[in-house]
Amino acid sequence: QVQLLESGGGLVQPGDSLRLSCTTSSLTFTMYRMGWFRQAPGKERDFVAAISGPGGSTTYADSVKGRFTISRDNGKDTVYLQMNSLRPEDTAVYFCAARLGSSSTEGWAYSYWGQGTQVTVSS
Repeated sequence: QVQLLESGGGLVQPGDSLRLSCTTSSLTFTMYRMGWFRQAPGKERDFVAAISGPGGSTTYADSVKGRFTISRDNGKDTVYLQMNSLRPEDTAVYFCAARLGSSSTEGWAYSYWGQGTQVTVSS
């Protein structure tokens, strides 16, 4: 069983930055591709970013490209999402997810999900 726990969300103003963290209990963390998704109230869950198991290979949604950075520290079994230049439309619950195999932008491809952390961007 893989357990994921997100943290780092909060209330910020437009233009501010946040760093989300996702820790996992898996002893084979490096085998998993990791992704970040987000879901606003009443909306579908959308892909944000993904990273390969060893790290270094990343994929971003067009809406966050150039503003968000996904990274991982395999020694700490943790994946991060650095969010800069935040906008009100970034407001959502952010979820981290894990899967074996290649990175994917599709939510159905991920086997494990955290409970989410709230990010609110408002003036």
